[in-house]
Amino acid sequence: MKIKYSKTFVVIASALLLGSGCSDFLDTKIDTDLTPEAIETNRSTLWSFGNAMYSRIQLGFTALDGNFFAAASDEAQRTEESGYTYLFNRGIISPDNVESATNGIYANCYEGIRAANFFLNFARNGEQLLALNRDTLKDFVNYGKDLRNLNWFRAEAHVCRAYYYMELIKRFGGVPIVETTLDQSENQGKIPRSSYNDVVEYIVREIDTYKDDLQTNWKTNPDNVAGNDGRFELKSALAIKARVLLYAASPLNNPTNDKTQWERAAKAAQDVITVMNYTMPANRNYSTYFQGNSASTNAESIFLCRSAADNFLERANYPIATPGGNSGVTPTENLVAAYEYIGVPDPLNPYSNRDPRLAATVVTNGSTWNSRTIDESPGGTDDMRNPNASKTGYYLKKFIRDNLNLTQNATDPDVWIIFRYADILLMYAEAMNEAYGPDAQPEGFTMTARQALTQVRNSASISLPSITVTDVTEFRNAVKHERQVELAFEDHRYWDLLRWKDAETVLNTPVQGVEISKNGAGNFVYQIKNAGERVFHAKNYLLPLSRSEVINSGGTLTQNEGY
Repeated sequence: MKIKYSKTFVVIASALLLGSGCSDFLDTKIDTDLTPEAIETNRSTLWSFGNAMYSRIQLGFTALDGNFFAAASDEAQRTEESGYTYLFNRGIISPDNVESATNGIYANCYEGIRAANFFLNFARNGEQLLALNRDTLKDFVNYGKDLRNLNWFRAEAHVCRAYYYMELIKRFGGVPIVETTLDQSENQGKIPRSSYNDVVEYIVREIDTYKDDLQTNWKTNPDNVAGNDGRFELKSALAIKARVLLYAASPLNNPTNDKTQWERAAKAAQDVITVMNYTMPANRNYSTYFQGNSASTNAESIFLCRSAADNFLERANYPIATPGGNSGVTPTENLVAAYEYIGVPDPLNPYSNRDPRLAATVVTNGSTWNSRTIDESPGGTDDMRNPNASKTGYYLKKFIRDNLNLTQNATDPDVWIIFRYADILLMYAEAMNEAYGPDAQPEGFTMTARQALTQVRNSASISLPSITVTDVTEFRNAVKHERQVELAFEDHRYWDLLRWKDAETVLNTPVQGVEISKNGAGNFVYQIKNAGERVFHAKNYLLPLSRSEVINSGGTLTQNEGY
């Protein structure tokens, strides 16, 4: 039987390795000069095309200047003065620099969308392709597995499109909706932008229409399809919908505070909670979750992006006094101050008796890191006056492996967390509070906003003080605070400040650090200081489209206001 096929685009990624959904594992080229007959008889090509649509999901570890995006917000300060971070910190992102400053995210997302569209087109006759050169009656078990895998991939293609559009609209607002496989220059550049709300509804339709065709749980799938843990499944698809609807309900995109938008967001988060049927354990080891491959086997995880074993995070972010370290992005006093005390403050050590997430996230002065005591006072090993030393008095610990020997080029795997359960609980707490208040539990919901927030806090430490506020505004502030500390360095803070419309206040104030010295008794003394400038303009709530994108559209694409 003759199988229809479509012309391949330039690079098609190879099969997923280690269950990754990231380009690090998906950069092997497939020969695009194969004859149609060869393509038709090569079943592995079908799976390679399916895997290719994951190849443009980006690691958050390298989102800005090859490091965390946190330095664009009040969460961290980049040690080096140069780089694209400066453009965000001074509010001078423009159509001429946005493509480089954002790691080409606009084009990357559309390449991912195009890969998904291509797979859907190529797989129209996938059943026949899977039957070629095969006795389907004698091999009915494996043939059945292949058919199920084909249908899962088809559903995943729609979820992939939803994911990439989610990433696009949080940065650029409304964008063109592309569902064909034409070359980019013939495609989205000639399609006008849909409104933000129209893209939101498109994403929701993609998820709602195809969620029931997804694998429920790759870890427990009866077919035991090897290497597929990491593809989209039901809970990760629902998490996309929950995040999109939360952003759509937020002040930036819901200026009239339409409560029905918050109700939709709460229901979407509830759907994830129902599917996962999970309760976060109290007093969990927060630090361990972010180390190496730990998240890959943790029930809290929803969707992860894995990277091969390397040491780029440690080289970028170890203190400059550690051999091989470059200080990188360093946490601010703004972030450190947000971690609450759970005991009596120690006047000689402001970092003791604090929320344990502080010690798991930040390397503080006087603590032990890389088998030595951090001393940032004048004359100390980590003297802040040394070239490229931290400007804030802090270093990053979260995601970073302690004692990795960089001089011997030791390596460790990294896992970027795109969705996890604590994030879903905080989405739920925020949406429920805005829709119904802190303590209401309407029919169809399994907990109140307060109960969801408390579960996250108890998972950090049951010694944290209870949240007792009953006012919607005060509870909103409690949720904002919890997102700041629980999700630090996971690429939420900057976008949260934008969607809450808080950026014009928070990001127009210098970020702070501490100046460290010693008194006559040899005790450390800490003086709060400004550590970096921040400027944010109203236009910066959306990023501009690149100038080349607008020009190449021939007038079809309109630029965001203010650029």
